Amino acid sequence: MKKILVCLDGSPRQKGVLDAAIGLAKPTSAKLVLFRSVGVPSELPAEALSMAMEQVPVLLQQHAEKALVALESSVPGELRGGVLVLIGTPWQAIEQAATEADVDLIVVGSHGYGTLDRVLGTTAAKVVNHAARSVLVVRDAARLA
Repeated sequence: MKKILVCLDGSPRQKGVLDAAIGLAKPTSAKLVLFRSVGVPSELPAEALSMAMEQVPVLLQQHAEKALVALESSVPGELRGGVLVLIGTPWQAIEQAATEADVDLIVVGSHGYGTLDRVLGTTAAKVVNHAARSVLVVRDAARLA
């Protein structure tokens, strides 16, 4: 294994996903590509309210890149493979990122099973069902206890 796409969403659970990916990468010295998909959220940063609508996705992408770069500092230097942010539907953007980065494995966190998730399916489930690469779904340790 040479390269792993680590899908992070900015939630409190992303640390567990990143830790699992680091643990997997260490024995093989695989590079970790930290990834986030950006869509237009219901709540926008304050500066977005004064921008032209076509500039909002760029602002959101910049915020996501900044967050991933900060998070990358917690990854051991020899495992760093860069950061990648794409705009789009999360599961489709993950597929695109995996192809663009030519990764061997996708690591994604599982999420809750609220009503909407049960009807539409979680991002993790969609990635597992559609990915052309192997996928590791990291469960929330607190939910398993």
